[in-house]
Amino acid sequence: MVLLPPQARVLLKSVFGYDDFRPGQAEIIAAVLHGGPVLAVMPTGSGKSMCYQLPAIMEGALTVVVSPLIALMRDQVQQMRALGIAAATLNSMNGAEENDEARRAMRDGALRLLYVSPERLMMDGLIADVRRAGARRLAIDEAHCVSEWGHDFRPEYREIGRAAEALGDIQAIGLTATADAATREDIARRLFSSPPQLFLHSFDRPNIALNFALKDQPKRQLSHFLEKHKSESGIVYCSSRKRTEDLAYYFQEQGYDALAYHAGMDQAARNRNGDRFLREDAVIAVATIAFGMGVNKPDVRFVAHADMPSSVESYYQEIGRAGRDGLPADTLTLYSLDDMAFLRRRIDEKDVSEERRRIEHDRFSALAMLCETPRCRRQTLLAYFAEEAAPCGCCDVCQGKVAVFDGVIPTQKALSAIYRTGQRFGAGHIADVLRGEATDAVRRHGHDAIKTFGVGKEFSKSQWSSIMRQLFAAGALRTASAEHSPSRDGRSYGRPMGGFALTAKGEKILFGRETIMLRGDPLTRSERRKKAAAGLDETTDRILAALKRKRRELAQEEGVPAYVVFADRTLIDMAEKRPATLDDMLAVHGVGERKVARYGDAFLEALAEALR
Repeated sequence: MVLLPPQARVLLKSVFGYDDFRPGQAEIIAAVLHGGPVLAVMPTGSGKSMCYQLPAIMEGALTVVVSPLIALMRDQVQQMRALGIAAATLNSMNGAEENDEARRAMRDGALRLLYVSPERLMMDGLIADVRRAGARRLAIDEAHCVSEWGHDFRPEYREIGRAAEALGDIQAIGLTATADAATREDIARRLFSSPPQLFLHSFDRPNIALNFALKDQPKRQLSHFLEKHKSESGIVYCSSRKRTEDLAYYFQEQGYDALAYHAGMDQAARNRNGDRFLREDAVIAVATIAFGMGVNKPDVRFVAHADMPSSVESYYQEIGRAGRDGLPADTLTLYSLDDMAFLRRRIDEKDVSEERRRIEHDRFSALAMLCETPRCRRQTLLAYFAEEAAPCGCCDVCQGKVAVFDGVIPTQKALSAIYRTGQRFGAGHIADVLRGEATDAVRRHGHDAIKTFGVGKEFSKSQWSSIMRQLFAAGALRTASAEHSPSRDGRSYGRPMGGFALTAKGEKILFGRETIMLRGDPLTRSERRKKAAAGLDETTDRILAALKRKRRELAQEEGVPAYVVFADRTLIDMAEKRPATLDDMLAVHGVGERKVARYGDAFLEALAEALR
């Protein structure tokens, strides 16, 4: 084991003001100082940059840092200069004079850190200048970008290996927060001339609370989340530029200091908003993933995802922007079946090899399972990175916000209904079949005559939708394809038509060869409101559902809105009092003689049926 020189701790305190290294830093810095290629995989916020900054100071020689974003480079340079360390960046946002000054300082041997993009490294004879300046090492930040197996592949990173060769006898080190085994192997092959010394540290970020929620009025859900974090800085990630702009405006109307940030903005506006977020307190950045690697703000207290990320790696990288100071931070991820289908379709439509497509589907499946897991979120997340952990006690599952139950029987009912209806219908239709709802569509297709019609009355329509969503996430269902018959390999997802088909895993569960646990969704906003008002038990809730079906049926016959028949409050009171006669019905809130005469018998019949 290589020992760290005593001078390292002295400079750590005198230059950076830290009493001790963060976990893993000392070993990596010792290896960097010893020489030879190094690849370090460390969680976001663990101090990766210290692993090349401190050696540059100790040796008094130039380190060239390759970074993917101008905003991040500018921020790092400003931080280094504030510490009295000679640092500069070469980038397209600099004026010609600033770039000339940086190159002059490098040639004169005055620089310790030069930050460049991978494109800039290969331009304007920079390689020759770096060699003449006696550069000691090349540090590649966000090294996963070099690998097509990584979650953020950037073709320009492929040139870095060639640059390292051209620089001759120079040490190369790679740093990243997220790289699975395949990605690490690809990084090593593309960046280093010989196998690197690998440092693989825990991915656990125990200070970050993980929370997930099914989308139900997402703007309100996000507003409720932000209310818990007033006067704090945070990031809200969105899947599109338009959604970014819309949400930023919505939050501004709610009184928050919210800024949009996405690649479609002009560079000056993007830099201005990025700088404000980095420098001011209580600012919310509403951003696409273009904002991801440019954030070096230690006191980000929360990260929310308005839409599902594309993989566990992306999710981990993005939530890692929170709590870099080690203090508690909070996260919320909103997701939906539509998100899942969209992301599956986007993978299918990519012009990539089948092997690449398979890997992307597998990565997305892992993220979908994280959304739907009945286990501790942190356990599930770390298991993806091949780590074991005890239940965290602070995620929504551990805190009892999510109920878990044996899902074999309801799953078999759902899978059977999907199979018997031809493996081409969506969650809403299948839920109607399971609940025995003889809708026009159900009758038109003859699905009121199949064996699974009405076998699932114990669950509401939203509960059945949740079960099917979980089966989709678990790989037991896939979207039906317009182009081919249902695949049995569980890999081919096709282009969604809104319908489901069974995978090989789904067939195993259907025929009792595999078990499955399911989780219950938290109540929707409207369900919570009704439950709070009514305090309904399970039986009363079932009766209420039957009364609502009867109300809908009568309203459709008469061509009037449902509330004209009876208001919700009336049905809740009826479900609780359970009248047995027309006279009893008059004691129900909102029921007069006229309504008793018109609807009394129909609702008494519905009550009796529900109580059997």
